[in-house]
Amino acid sequence: MNKPPAHTLRGIGFAVLATACFATLDTTTRHVSAGLSVLVALWFRYAIQAVITTAVVLPGRGRQVLLTQHPRFQLARGLLLFACSILAFLSLKYMPVGEFTAISLLAPLVITLLAAWMLKEKIRPLRWLLVVGGFTGTLIIIRPGSQHFDWTVVLPLLLVLTNSGFQILTSKMAKTEDPMTTHFYTGWIGTALASLLLPFVWEMPGNWVVWLQLLLMGVLASVGHFLLILAYGHAPAAILTPYMYAQIGFAVLGGWVVFNHLPDQWTFVGMGLVALCGALGAWLTVREGRLPVQRPST
Repeated sequence: MNKPPAHTLRGIGFAVLATACFATLDTTTRHVSAGLSVLVALWFRYAIQAVITTAVVLPGRGRQVLLTQHPRFQLARGLLLFACSILAFLSLKYMPVGEFTAISLLAPLVITLLAAWMLKEKIRPLRWLLVVGGFTGTLIIIRPGSQHFDWTVVLPLLLVLTNSGFQILTSKMAKTEDPMTTHFYTGWIGTALASLLLPFVWEMPGNWVVWLQLLLMGVLASVGHFLLILAYGHAPAAILTPYMYAQIGFAVLGGWVVFNHLPDQWTFVGMGLVALCGALGAWLTVREGRLPVQRPST
């Protein structure tokens, strides 16, 4: 068997580190949201990311980073990601991190349904099987009719739909836009939107621990997205996509360490099924050259 090139291995390493950052971000978000307004936490997350991104990118790129061919698409993408972030923060306020992560990573499978419905694409039987398997895994996680099922499961499901639209728009923009430019605008659009709402929900973070956690959220979001950009610069999406589902494992670990929560055996089965079907489905998607795979951002 041929050994993978060194740059491919580096790309995989960057991708796995990115999923660790995102899982830690989600765990920290759940912890902060227990005692602080979701919108206040969201403002700090976006503002810190925007400042860090500007400090890193602007000196090297200068005003060139501000050039975009589609400002309306940048605005729409920022709005969609902001909606994703609100739904993610609310979901993490009420749901364990591992279960939330597994459900939110259904997005690539939902895109398959959207492609069949909106674009009239012909879907292969194997892909339909993976879609059914992924949704079966989700039903096992939420278990309608059991004590695990209440109104809060609607939040990550709405996030899946919103994130699917975000991914479709991102795939369209990737053909013409510099990823650093898109990353720059995303941070500042989110900050601007959160700032409009901030006066109505503002509350002072309680102590230095909360301040430290808010700073950590912004740093993790920035570092995670930069690592993802580096990963896709070293290896194709078809190779990296299955490794992105490592985020479920990191999320379960974070939930156990911080909240002493471990999913029950059936939830583990559902999460494993979602991860397996999602990874295979996303891998087929990028192999067929249709859409890049991205994670929902908190």
